[in-house]
Amino acid sequence: MIDAIDWATIRPILIENVSHEAHVRTDEGGHYNVARVYAGHETVNHSAKEYVRLSDRSIHTNTIEGFFSIFERGMEGVYQHCGRQHLHRYLAEFDFRYSNRVKLGVNERSARRSRLKASAASA
Repeated sequence: MIDAIDWATIRPILIENVSHEAHVRTDEGGHYNVARVYAGHETVNHSAKEYVRLSDRSIHTNTIEGFFSIFERGMEGVYQHCGRQHLHRYLAEFDFRYSNRVKLGVNERSARRSRLKASAASA
């Protein structure tokens, strides 16, 4: 939860939480002006329908978008409310779940199978 989406607001959060040796991947938003702070910064241009850099397929924002999608669904479905003072705890929980999803038996194949079984059972 932040008050504004601009460089002055985002910069201190990134500096405090992201290693300076990181190679950061973002969209083209000007509020992610991090090139001088981190080891690398690459962007994809979503407004031009670029979602993965064709010349280097490691340049994309799919990982964070996938994480945020899971976090958002959990917050809307299970937890429904999170105070600012506890946000770091919820993020840590979802970080663990996302980072360990295969070990926990939750991956795209198993999720797809579960949805298909549930759909077949209700038909």
